[in-house]
Amino acid sequence: MSQGKQSQGADRARFEQIYGETRQPVLAYLLRRTENIDDAADLLSETYLVAWRRIDNLPVGGDARLWLFGVARRLLANQRRRTQTGADLAAALKQTLAVEQPQPLPAEREDIGGVLLALAQLSAADRELLLLSGWEELTPTEIATVIGRPAPIVRVRLHRARARLRAKLSEAANEQDRNGVEPTKSTSSSMPTTLFVRN
Repeated sequence: MSQGKQSQGADRARFEQIYGETRQPVLAYLLRRTENIDDAADLLSETYLVAWRRIDNLPVGGDARLWLFGVARRLLANQRRRTQTGADLAAALKQTLAVEQPQPLPAEREDIGGVLLALAQLSAADRELLLLSGWEELTPTEIATVIGRPAPIVRVRLHRARARLRAKLSEAANEQDRNGVEPTKSTSSSMPTTLFVRN
């Protein structure tokens, strides 16, 4: 067997291993940020096409997942630029916050409607940091890799985004108190909001 064929075989084996290990988290990332399954599937294919074409640049180990999140993030941004038709902010938020969970949420996270409403009131940059931290369970260092920013800056921005989210949740709970409405788990100060607002 020629050296070129051996190299191609090794690349293929490495690609298949990375695909098997990362397909579910990358698909979950895309499902949470697209309006429908078809868009997520298309972007998943594009993500792995980029990975195959750039197999020599693909990091080893756990960094491969972060690298793929970064590719998926850029593809999502490109798709949004192509499909943007001047719709108002509500339409953009609908796409950003379309939630299709590949797995059921733990019991403490079942009622997150209030959290989603609070997230919708934040800037796109704050939402992205909080979703990468909360849904994808990435550390600030991992988020820095995904979005291409220094980790210390990400830590500060994430801390500020969490503070703004806590403030929105507190406002919603206070509004319900003023209106005599029983606070939901999502807006109550006792709600386990650690998914997004942990320190």
